[in-house]
Amino acid sequence: MAFPERFSNLPEYAFPRLRKLLDHHAPGGDPIAMTIGEPRHPMPGFLAQTLADSVQEFAFYPPNEGSPELLSAITGWLKRRYGAEVAPDRVMALNGTREGLFNAAIALCPELKNGQRPVVLIPNPFYQVYAVAALAVGAEPVFVPATEETGFLPDFASLPAEVLNRTAIAYLCSPANPQGAVASRGYLKTLLALAEKHDFRLFADECYSEIWRNAPPPGALEVATQEGTDPERVVVFHSLSKRSNMPGLRSGFCAGGAQSIARIRQLRAYAGAPLPLPLQRVSERAWNDETHVVENRALYAAKYDIAEQVFAGVNSYHTPEGGFFLWLPVTDGEEAALRLWRETGVRVLPGAYLSRDVNGDNPGKGYIRVALVAPKEETQRGLICLRDCLYA
Repeated sequence: MAFPERFSNLPEYAFPRLRKLLDHHAPGGDPIAMTIGEPRHPMPGFLAQTLADSVQEFAFYPPNEGSPELLSAITGWLKRRYGAEVAPDRVMALNGTREGLFNAAIALCPELKNGQRPVVLIPNPFYQVYAVAALAVGAEPVFVPATEETGFLPDFASLPAEVLNRTAIAYLCSPANPQGAVASRGYLKTLLALAEKHDFRLFADECYSEIWRNAPPPGALEVATQEGTDPERVVVFHSLSKRSNMPGLRSGFCAGGAQSIARIRQLRAYAGAPLPLPLQRVSERAWNDETHVVENRALYAAKYDIAEQVFAGVNSYHTPEGGFFLWLPVTDGEEAALRLWRETGVRVLPGAYLSRDVNGDNPGKGYIRVALVAPKEETQRGLICLRDCLYA
């Protein structure tokens, strides 16, 4: 039986790969998981009661695009957070933003761009769904280094005009996963101008937007509104997983131009799974409440303070601007992760597992990703073990 070839060159997903690297070795201490970005802070206090109050709505098919109340909550949040006036028909609720990041490419990527195979630009390192989405639509994924030299953000403007003229979509994550870099207003303004010049869409993955240290990161929709950019040029993606500590709720949204969202909604009507109504009610409450978000951000700030204290004598350490990962330089990420596990029981992710080799170079090879999602005491213990093992 034949299988499609377009996915044949996909590398193994990061976490099965990590298990193969570590699991046949005994941990060198009580295991501390610092690999996956699964928030472990308390969920909002209103969750249980809101769910209980609406549990009977599991009896109904949910609206495909989101209930009117949920869409109103989302557009209200976009106005408060970014100053962007977005009509409800420019928003769609998602069953997790991974769904949206994948399906938006299917809905919006053309079969040809200027008569040629389209290109999808992807930061390197990157969230793996970007690459799979590009392959699913028959586009050519082009991996753009996001290294220390580029401020850990991709320098799309440095690409040849031939590539940019074939580009249909550019993915950007800000704050970046895994590096925590934040795209400034100037960066976003320049990128939007590049998208206008070469006629491509920006898919802005802003799932970490509410976890920041010093100032709220600007958003692509915010800058597009200020610059008068065509709304069809941008699709933004947001999630309650990180903002509200509800990764299992699988709730997020995308927003963009009315035509773009109409196409995404149309595809979703045939091929997606709308968020159940009781979960939409919880989501509505979450987008309308900022108190729990402020409390959540304070918990991450305390752990950043711990990290700065632990790594005070390590010259290569820097605290990221946003998100909840440390992107720590090492000689070799796989060797460091294996040594750390065998000697201390601390489990981290080699940076190469989040990156792609391009011309024999993998920009994540010399890094490990460390998730600051555990309680403070556990985080501190894990970071001290890591420092003493790898940087002493």
